[in-house]
Amino acid sequence: MSEGFSVTKTRATQGAQFAVARSRSARRAQFAVETARSGLLAASVALSLLVGACAPADTKPEPSGTNGQTGDEPASTDTASADTPSTQTQSAPAANTPSIGAVTRSAPPPTSSPERASPAANTIEKTTLLSSAPPVARATRHVHRFVPVASNVPGGIAVLELGNSNTPAPEVKYRGYRTMVMERDGKWHAIVGIPLAAEPGKETLEVRNGVEPAEILSFEVRPKSYATQRLQVPPKQVDLSKEDAERVANERPRIDKALENWRAETPTSLTLEAPVAGPRSSSFGLRRIFNNQPRNPHSGMDIAAPSGTPIYAPAPGVVTEIGNFFFNGNTVFIDHGQGLVTMYCHMSAIGVKPGDIVKTGDEIGKVGATGRVTGAHLHWGVSLNRAFIDPALLLPPDKG
Repeated sequence: MSEGFSVTKTRATQGAQFAVARSRSARRAQFAVETARSGLLAASVALSLLVGACAPADTKPEPSGTNGQTGDEPASTDTASADTPSTQTQSAPAANTPSIGAVTRSAPPPTSSPERASPAANTIEKTTLLSSAPPVARATRHVHRFVPVASNVPGGIAVLELGNSNTPAPEVKYRGYRTMVMERDGKWHAIVGIPLAAEPGKETLEVRNGVEPAEILSFEVRPKSYATQRLQVPPKQVDLSKEDAERVANERPRIDKALENWRAETPTSLTLEAPVAGPRSSSFGLRRIFNNQPRNPHSGMDIAAPSGTPIYAPAPGVVTEIGNFFFNGNTVFIDHGQGLVTMYCHMSAIGVKPGDIVKTGDEIGKVGATGRVTGAHLHWGVSLNRAFIDPALLLPPDKG
């Protein structure tokens, strides 16, 4: 009897061990599937970058293009430029603590428009993919950074002190566009987006306090090298048909209006949550040259995610424009206040309409592959005073 009980116990133990082993094998197999899926998504974004996802247009830049950015157009509407890239040196990295840009004050110049900068030169390097970020908690977690870390480079942010905040906030313009003004430590500060087209050297702001004459402040833009890709592709992948070119031209005013929108309301925070979790490309600023025809640099962040993945508002704001555009596909624009506008491209579905007020974490649509792309991903653009800046500058330190 004892021997029979022992055999039964042994068999039960063996059965339990076998079940545990099968469970572990199943979990390992599921992990392998998820890892492979993530790898395929990241590869899809990398392939899109190589063959022209967010593809260039064949139209020439306007002589006095918006914000003077002949090389800084919205994502997926890269406009051909006559400028040829040349080598630049890499600038020193920005400090990890908030810093104030050096300011030079001078008398107002004659009334004329600021000189327009030509596209910044680039060096050749390989595009890489950043590691996948963990899912973002859709709660009230925020890292409030009322004044961001200054990064005085093309595609960066300049932070300039304006004076004591015991007086009304001044009105500041840069390249003809109003800039954000925020208070910190009893001082007003201008938060200025620097276009990718800006060349190293002196830039100026126009500061007005009430009816007083404008005061001119200057700051220095440091050099920064971005990657350049030279690709040879079939002409039909670069040159647009007459009908497509007309459509792109007709869409341009809507895009410009959304990016140039100004609301006086101050953003609650300049720290943005990632709109979707997934591998992020480091392609901001990447300039592509197709068949020896230069195109504008990549002016946003690409995040790989499966089609249908929810996209969330990264901060409170107002939806100002939605639509289906030739290059960008289904697109949403959100105005967060004082010239800070975010853009979401290639969506499979749009879940908001113009005039909607959104909060951080509200779903605005889903990831897709609409427009001129080769695979599902989100192109996320961040515009500050009509200049596209690197979105990573406004992500929380542990997510950027």
